[in-house]
Amino acid sequence: MARTKRFDEEEVLNNAMLFFWHKGYNGTSPQEILDELGLSRSSLYDTYGDKRSLFISTLKRYRDTVTGDVIRLLETADNIPEAIKSLFQQSRNSCFSGEEKNGCFMVNSKVELALHDEEVAAIVKENREALENAFTNAIKRGQEKGQLSKDNQPRALARFIMNNLWGLTVHSKSGADKKVFDDIIRMTLSVIK
Repeated sequence: MARTKRFDEEEVLNNAMLFFWHKGYNGTSPQEILDELGLSRSSLYDTYGDKRSLFISTLKRYRDTVTGDVIRLLETADNIPEAIKSLFQQSRNSCFSGEEKNGCFMVNSKVELALHDEEVAAIVKENREALENAFTNAIKRGQEKGQLSKDNQPRALARFIMNNLWGLTVHSKSGADKKVFDDIIRMTLSVIK
């Protein structure tokens, strides 16, 4: 007879995502994960598999939630410049909202693992492509509405915006102050108009 699980799998997965986001994959031991999540070894392995499988699940969770929210915002926005500005402000606020400077989980994972792990590389690539397509389509709509200049090719502008958004998260990990963020945001927004 199978045992009944005494934990919320979604909550545990979210907590695991936050833990990996904070410490990285290589910065966590299986025992630290068990301690952080309050699970027994058998519960972890029966539900999620090994440490790597849990990590892959958390990357997919990030893609579906955090990246998914960005994509939905871009797909439904009426005012594209305001939507892009909002994303930069959210990133800025997130980077300065607490003690921890975690950066972007997807960018961190790319830097830490993508060169050596094909599955992580594939998830990161899929995430980047989905974001790039959402930004590109939003920029096209903004150009058609006269909200954005047609001087820039939409895909190139999408890549520029994404690079600057991700750059903010890298700066947050290195301790950059709010002025650095404000300068990057101001310059990025001036280019897209």
